Amino acid sequence: MAGWNPWHGCHKKSEGCANCYVYRIDAKHGRDSSVVQRTAEFDLPVRRGRDGNYKIAPGELVWTCFSSDFLVEDADIWRSEAWDMIRERRDLEFLFLTKRPERIAQCVPSDWGEGWPNVTIGCTVENQKRAQERMPVFLEAPVRRKILCCEPLLGPVDLSRWLGPWIDRLIAGGESGEQARVCDYSWILSLRAQCNRAGVGFYFKQTGANFCKDGKLYRIRRKDQHTQALRAGINTVE
Repeated sequence: MAGWNPWHGCHKKSEGCANCYVYRIDAKHGRDSSVVQRTAEFDLPVRRGRDGNYKIAPGELVWTCFSSDFLVEDADIWRSEAWDMIRERRDLEFLFLTKRPERIAQCVPSDWGEGWPNVTIGCTVENQKRAQERMPVFLEAPVRRKILCCEPLLGPVDLSRWLGPWIDRLIAGGESGEQARVCDYSWILSLRAQCNRAGVGFYFKQTGANFCKDGKLYRIRRKDQHTQALRAGINTVE
């Protein structure tokens, strides 16, 4: 898997953004995360090595814009160039998450149609309030490959009315960092059950720093949050 941040910085959008890891890391370096800037790796997908081959090999999954939101308004001036690179690299799979599904239709290129097969867009739904707000919009958006991200999961969420074969998978997980809010295992299991009933793939990504199971609160070290989630053995997709 490769990473590509064409721009950096974002504006907090909802409850899931309160303890944003990008803001947390930037603060340690005296950087203002609310200032959205084009990065030095903007053209990474089309860069070539001395041998003339692309530096990102064909077939790679490219995790896109993980220090921003691909649809953030400030990036409107650069996004068409980013789409051009994604179009050129149809041999790669690009994946990005957004809390702005209402902007999808206005931000895609003219030849997008119902979506490009090499682009997966994920919508974040961290609680029931945001599910009610975003899911109807996201399901109507012109996206061929859709996933859901319930991370950080901040409470029980019922997505059953919106789940179906149009959603490829759901990723769930707790919140990291010193100020992390609690993630309860029962919320995770509920989402898994909903996905199983709807035939949607489920992936428990991480426990988060404060994880509650059977009424007992556990403080999980950062390095163990992913492995502990994997050990639960509840994933139905890799």
